[in-house]
Amino acid sequence: MINKTNVHSDLVISQQRKVNKNLEKIWWGALLLVFAVGIYSIITGYFMEGMSSTYLSNTVPWGGWVAFYIYFIGLSAGSFLLSTLIYGFGMEKFEKIGRSALLSAIVCMITGIAFISLDIGRPDHIMNAVIYWNVTSTMSWEIHFYIVYLLLLVVELYLTMRNDLIKMAKNNNFKGKVYRLLVFNKQTYTDLDKGQDKKRLKVLGLIGIPLAILGVHGGTGSIFAVVKAQPYLNSALFPVIFIVSALVSGTALSIAIYVIKCKVKKQEIDREMVRSLGSMLSLFIVIELIMVWYEYLVGFYGLEHEEIGTIQLIMGSSWSWSFWIFQMGFALIFPFIILVIKKTRESVKWILTAAIMTIIGVVGVRFNMVIPTFIMPKLEGMPYGNYYPNLSEWLTSFGLIAMCLIIYTIVEKLFPIEEIDSHDKEVFEHE
Repeated sequence: MINKTNVHSDLVISQQRKVNKNLEKIWWGALLLVFAVGIYSIITGYFMEGMSSTYLSNTVPWGGWVAFYIYFIGLSAGSFLLSTLIYGFGMEKFEKIGRSALLSAIVCMITGIAFISLDIGRPDHIMNAVIYWNVTSTMSWEIHFYIVYLLLLVVELYLTMRNDLIKMAKNNNFKGKVYRLLVFNKQTYTDLDKGQDKKRLKVLGLIGIPLAILGVHGGTGSIFAVVKAQPYLNSALFPVIFIVSALVSGTALSIAIYVIKCKVKKQEIDREMVRSLGSMLSLFIVIELIMVWYEYLVGFYGLEHEEIGTIQLIMGSSWSWSFWIFQMGFALIFPFIILVIKKTRESVKWILTAAIMTIIGVVGVRFNMVIPTFIMPKLEGMPYGNYYPNLSEWLTSFGLIAMCLIIYTIVEKLFPIEEIDSHDKEVFEHE
């Protein structure tokens, strides 16, 4: 006799797989289209015309690509620091997002480097900073930090996946052969191996904390802070603001990735973990609000013409919509309200909304850090600069963002970014 319950269950699973495949096709189609347009823009604009294909000038030499560079570096550093809470300090309640946080850190780092490589104008010269290391150059130090940081992230991600890679290496398909190479043909994963990997992850996480704070994102903030000719940027607060902003954006990114993946795959959401992450995000937002307050307070009390003029540009000019709508609205105040009101802070949907708002809003934060300070004339009486990214810059930027999502999707498809159980193992075997 046929069990009707099992038949219905199988039918539901089959229908869900069809829906997932259709969504996957739409996802890939959209990403590849945007990426192709971005590559076309790079070839016909950047490679053919160089930096003249942008609206950058001698007056405003840093623009949209630098803003996106520090945006993605911040996402990377924030995601990594969140993963360190799990693997470095044993906060196992967040373990479900550990691997995806590490992967996000890697992919966002690659994307940030891609943006700054374009802005440099001669990306082929980047290795000169490695070969001819100028120890007095902040940028030269940063490039070395980036290399070490990426290697550390890859090793950490590998160690977190090693158990599942060994399980999947027993498959006889092509993936199984690749996994066997990656685990050096290891057949079993013992409790001793698990203990050793946990110790290694803890050590790497603790090493990575100063690397991420002082070297990667704090160091990126230092590139801005040491620009003596720009009083608005030349502040000891700037590297600290970068770090706090990284924690805000990285936490929001991890929430968004986890919840969206669970909803698309119809998986059960760990609501308690999401609420804890939401509380953490609200704490980081409060700290950033305090930092923003002191940043502008010190700027006003300094009574320097250029610094006050830059703040006025940010808050009250034709560019002020970026500050009030994106930085103060989407990045800070709206998410904070959502995350402190009892009714909304308990809702996964509202926490996801707050996270997405933050991710979008921090783009405005990064643009406000970069562009207004160059628009403001250095001497009284001199003309103001002018800059908005042109179509070529936007198309290239969206293309690189699509590249970021493509890399993440491919890696998640090929490797066990989520811990696999017996059912997941069967799925991997048939892929």
